[in-house]
Amino acid sequence: MSDIRVVVVDDHQIVRDGLSALLGALDGIEVVGAAADGRDALHVVAETIPDVVVMDIQMPGLDGIEATRFITSRQPGVRVVMLTMNEDDDTVLAAIRAGASGYLLKGSGAEEVRNAVRAAAAGGLVFGAALAGRVAAYFAGVRPEPEKEEPFPDLTERERTVLEMLAAGRSNDAIAGELYVSNKTVRNAVSSIYTKLHAAGRAEAIVKAREAGYGRDG
Repeated sequence: MSDIRVVVVDDHQIVRDGLSALLGALDGIEVVGAAADGRDALHVVAETIPDVVVMDIQMPGLDGIEATRFITSRQPGVRVVMLTMNEDDDTVLAAIRAGASGYLLKGSGAEEVRNAVRAAAAGGLVFGAALAGRVAAYFAGVRPEPEKEEPFPDLTERERTVLEMLAAGRSNDAIAGELYVSNKTVRNAVSSIYTKLHAAGRAEAIVKAREAGYGRDG
């Protein structure tokens, strides 16, 4: 059986290097690349086509959840295991919706990380012991609290991403650069957003987006 090919993504070099060394020392696992943020991860994954990506969540630029969404939509054969300090329900569920195959906390032991990588590579879903109950409740359709209704339900995931960046004050050129798409694609998305938000132009769209909670971290 060939080694499991892994890419490690974390914006802290000491964590990235340490995790790469840990995984690379295990039998049956080969670390084929590393990335310091979500944008870099898209390039590294496209170049190396790993079996599993071990992904941090909170990173500058493109965060781990958005990067996971891009990776799993473009390369569905690549599995993503989140490894993060963040354990709140909204973030865990957002990672699942983005296509993550696993979710571990950074306090997890080496054995747990290794088993998660192997389980994900085999097509399974794996979540740390501290999170397993919440994840099971999610898949059973049980919610600890009712979910808030998503604003602008007509928007696609891509349009939501563009709207978030739009509300944060980014230009079309900047959005295209961060999402690795053409300016025309961004213009089309922005035009569709105006229509769906019933906005006369960029300023009105930004106002409506900010009132709905978009762009607050921009």
